[in-house]
Parts: sequence; C-alpha cells; structure tokens
Amino acid sequence: MEDRQIVMLFWARSEEAIAETQKKYGRYCQYIAYRILKNDADAEEVVSDTYLRLWNSIPPHRPDPLKPYVGTVCRRLALNEYERQNAQKRGGELPAVLEELSDCVADGDSASDMGESVALADALNRFLKALPSETRNIFVRRYWYTASVAEISESFHMKESTVAMLLLRTRRKLKKHLEKEGFTL
Repeated sequence: MEDRQIVMLFWARSEEAIAETQKKYGRYCQYIAYRILKNDADAEEVVSDTYLRLWNSIPPHRPDPLKPYVGTVCRRLALNEYERQNAQKRGGELPAVLEELSDCVADGDSASDMGESVALADALNRFLKALPSETRNIFVRRYWYTASVAEISESFHMKESTVAMLLLRTRRKLKKHLEKEGFTL
C-alpha cells in the first residue's frame, strides 16, 4: 500500500492504518528500536507505542513521505525509553554516539523554539545531501542507527581506524557547516 493511502486511513480513523503501517514499516521500526535498546522485548514495546503515537499524531499531521516520520517517532520513543532505563547508569553505544556529536550540535531542551529545530534539521539535511554516498551512509549508520565503529567497518569492508577517521572528519565538516548556517555552541 502506498504511503499516501496509509495516511488517508489514519485521517479516516480506520484501524487498518495501524495494520498497514505495521506491514510496511514494522521491521524498520523494530530495527531502529533494537539498535538503541538492545533488547527485543523493549524494542517491541517501543514499536507498539510508535503505532499509538502515529494514531494520535495523524491527524493533525499529514506526513509525506511517511517512512521518515515513522522512523523519527520510533527513534524518539526508543531514545526516551533508553534514557528512562539508564537514568542512573552509563554505558553502551548510545552515550558514545551522543558524546561524539556534542561538539557539533548544542544540547536542546524540550522547551526550545520549534522553528530553530526545523532550521537545524534543514541544515543537517543539506549537509548530508552534499556528502558522498558512502560517507553519508556511514555517518547515518553511526549517528541515526547507533551502529558501532566495528559494525560499520565490517559492513563497509574498511579498517576501524579508517571509519573512525572518516567520522571525525565528517563531524568537523558538520560543525563548520552548522557554524556557517548560524548555529553556534
């Protein structure tokens, strides 16, 4: 089923919207949630919560395309769950990923200006589109899917040191790009 048809089902408040979303994006959501939580049961719970959040947010939103919207909702819920579970302890890949990006992007609070968040997302998208395909894929694997450097190096048949250096250089370019766009730390 096409994304627009699924969105129309949500707007019509048809429960078929959930079933079609699950059919089309269930594995994608499971992958995102598992990469962050590293637990099948917790990931399944987040995926279920994702469908509820979609039900409550469409309408009023009319996402086009649907996949990034679904992925963003799922990822936010997984990050919230991760934060809840790890409030007292640190460890795993997520803290390392967030620490790496901390030099590029300032921490935001939930009360921050929505317009600034949208502008930052636009600037980030422009940056990603300008990257060579392989560099973009490695960057996204690390900072969206929270893959370890070892996993990325294996997937791309590169040495870990090569991946780490590529990520470092890309973060430096991102920082310069964001400063040029008016985002300063």
